[in-house]
Amino acid sequence: MESNQSNQHNSLLASEADSQRTLYPYVTGTSVVAIKYPYVTGTSVVAIKYKDGILMASDMGGSYGSTLRYKSVERIKPVGKHSLLGASGEISDFQEILRYLDELILYDNMWDDGNSLGPKEVHSYLTRVMYNRRNKFNPLWNSLILGGVKNGHKYLGMVSMIGVNFEDDHVATGFGNHLARPILRDEWHENLSFEDGVKLLEKCMRVLLYRDRSAINKLQIAKITEEGVTVSQPYSLKTFWGFSAFQNPTVGAEGSW
Repeated sequence: MESNQSNQHNSLLASEADSQRTLYPYVTGTSVVAIKYPYVTGTSVVAIKYKDGILMASDMGGSYGSTLRYKSVERIKPVGKHSLLGASGEISDFQEILRYLDELILYDNMWDDGNSLGPKEVHSYLTRVMYNRRNKFNPLWNSLILGGVKNGHKYLGMVSMIGVNFEDDHVATGFGNHLARPILRDEWHENLSFEDGVKLLEKCMRVLLYRDRSAINKLQIAKITEEGVTVSQPYSLKTFWGFSAFQNPTVGAEGSW
């Protein structure tokens, strides 16, 4: 019995040898429990379809716990010829996912058959990766958005850290699910021009900046069309902090200080 428990303990630790997060085992009765948590994290990513392709926005903050430690973290990356990936969550896990995708794209290119992976195939691959790691109780601590254009078809989907996934005309991760999606449901339409799409994303990012403590006023917007990927230089939004609700946010709240 003790030997079985020892083997279970050793295999649990050995399987985490290449992890970039620390594993802290502790014993409760006769079982070993592993505690894992993210270290440096990024907040919301928002993406929409527009007339010519896909637009995606995220800020560049990296939070160490509740401290905004890093302010130049790029969380939107091109994948292959037809796809664009954005990530919330643990930054080191996002880097690991990018390594997986580099290997996938390299393997696909080695066939040299004139074909290349499209966004739908890459999204499907990511859903399997995330669900596989979830089943091993060693999830990649990210929510991912994958968008792209191939052969005139626009594709936009997301996948959570446990493999939950869907495709839609507009998607968001993190607080964006609660604060940006309602705006997108009201104002998005399929014939959005590039300029109107950027304005809509900036509106969403401004609301997130006001309401999400982990958001910073330094963002990037990326687009992908049949012509390729363009990622903007970092820039800031114009903000106004003089709203009365910001001056005394607890006024009228029962039981508040």
